[in-house]
Amino acid sequence: MAEERARSLADQDDASTTPEGSTEDSGVSPIDPHSGPRETIALILLSVTAIMTAWCGFEASKWGGEMSIAFSQASSARIEAARQQGIANNARQADLTIYAVYVQAQATNNRQLATYVETRFSNEFEVAFEAWVAAGMPTKSPFAMPTYVPPGTNEADAADRRADSLFTKALVNNQRADDYTLLTVLAALVLFFAAVAGRLNNKRTQWAALSIGTVLFIVAAVIVATFPVII
Repeated sequence: MAEERARSLADQDDASTTPEGSTEDSGVSPIDPHSGPRETIALILLSVTAIMTAWCGFEASKWGGEMSIAFSQASSARIEAARQQGIANNARQADLTIYAVYVQAQATNNRQLATYVETRFSNEFEVAFEAWVAAGMPTKSPFAMPTYVPPGTNEADAADRRADSLFTKALVNNQRADDYTLLTVLAALVLFFAAVAGRLNNKRTQWAALSIGTVLFIVAAVIVATFPVII
């Protein structure tokens, strides 16, 4: 009697125990065999794109700094050009004052005063005056002669050219910073499609989103490879 009761209890225990590895009542859905490669590709795409985004942000910041430096240097060059031009204008005004006295002496036939004034000519005006007289006075005054170059004129021209060059360089650097900034937007799209691919229920849409993200990443990588780099 006791043996039959023990055997009955053992049979009940065996019936209540599910076989090992059975998923009939466990509530666990079967694993998609194709999800592994897709998740791996998405993970790689997210990782590499995150690095590229950080790189584009770094380069945009660096080129923005170069733009600011170039603009500052261009402004300094403009100031220097204005200063040198002021020196040239002052020298021209002094030569005009002395030449006016010379013209007055010539008009009154005062050779002694004219000779004295000639000795007071500046070196730059003297060169132009002698060339003017040797050419038979072809212009109204020596100031129109190409040989008349008051001090500061060449320096002002050089500073102006340097300012123009630096300003152009600043605009180029600004465009490069903008280009890298636009690439971060493209990288954000890659991150979006790579992330949303794992949230979709349909396998085709998952692969479609992942494919779009991959294509956008390739395009961004090719573009960034053509951009100049500054460290």
